[in-house]
Amino acid sequence: MIVSSQQMFAQKTQLLIARNSVGKLQAAIANKKDQQAKMAILNEGIKASELTAADSKTKKYLETWAIKSYLSSYIALLDSDRNNSNKYYDLTIKAIDTAKRFENFEDNSGLIAAATYNVNIKKQQKGNVAYAEKDFAAAYTFLKEVSDFFPKDTILAINAALSAEGSKNENAAFDYFKRAKDNGVRNPVVFQRLANIYKNRQDNERAIKTLEEGLSLNQYNTLLNNDYINLLLDNEKYTEARQVLEGTLKVETRSKLLYYLYGYLHQKNANMGTAELAYNKSLAIDKNYFDALYQLGLVYINLGNDALVPERRDIPKYSSLINRAEVILVQAHDVKPKDKATINLLIEIYTRKNRFDRVQELKAQLDEF
Repeated sequence: MIVSSQQMFAQKTQLLIARNSVGKLQAAIANKKDQQAKMAILNEGIKASELTAADSKTKKYLETWAIKSYLSSYIALLDSDRNNSNKYYDLTIKAIDTAKRFENFEDNSGLIAAATYNVNIKKQQKGNVAYAEKDFAAAYTFLKEVSDFFPKDTILAINAALSAEGSKNENAAFDYFKRAKDNGVRNPVVFQRLANIYKNRQDNERAIKTLEEGLSLNQYNTLLNNDYINLLLDNEKYTEARQVLEGTLKVETRSKLLYYLYGYLHQKNANMGTAELAYNKSLAIDKNYFDALYQLGLVYINLGNDALVPERRDIPKYSSLINRAEVILVQAHDVKPKDKATINLLIEIYTRKNRFDRVQELKAQLDEF
């Protein structure tokens, strides 16, 4: 009887030590004690907790596993030794699972909830490390679980989406980008990525609407605005694209891309004069901007062809425009020597000018590619 009572006293003593460690830790956190002080409390408490978990009597107590999960979760968060931290992360999950097998596990729900919270913070840390190491599949596994635990947190949703995107899981990326958007995120990248996924799904109307939502929150954002204009042009919504471009150019006057797109829009509508002005403004910002050089060359060729129409045949004007096209396209060729479309246009110009030496030289270049 004496031996039995001593064993029972030892069991209760270890459980009491573990229980007291919970209170000491909470006080240390409230009083902003340093990590060393917290770890000293945890080391004392976890030893007692492990003894109670190994004892045939106290391992049947729900409190034993609730305390063990709580203390283990803090070691997982606070221990600077990565291996030890991971060890207690795994032990926390096992302790939580054991606690939840008890029918009355809600009696200690506060400790279990705190341990679960800490586990998710640790998962976030592990997910961030995996992402930094470019292990996107592992990052997504961790971060999706954390985002599911904190579904209103838009940053977690974005990080889960970016991890899914990195692991080529577009459907999952969509789900978490959409979660971020539905919870009020303003980040323009979210709207840009969602629109791109809609575009990949051939749902251009939703893509356009998503970019419009993003722009309503981030007016004149360069990334969103450029994607929006390009999408309107791709879907032949020329009137809408022109209105957006004209409004944007009143605010953003140093964007070579916007002037290029404005020129391209007018070129598509056969407004060659306006297209020429827009391309020249783009080239005033960047004289080696290939796309503007190439399209401006086309504008001069088209205007030259128009000058040869029988009812207004104007040879001097034609020659002047073809010469301009040559100068511009030679510059484009210098910027991108292997662009076949540019070479073919130059071959056409030199053929018209009977410059067959240059024709042969350019054809030889094409044969090299």
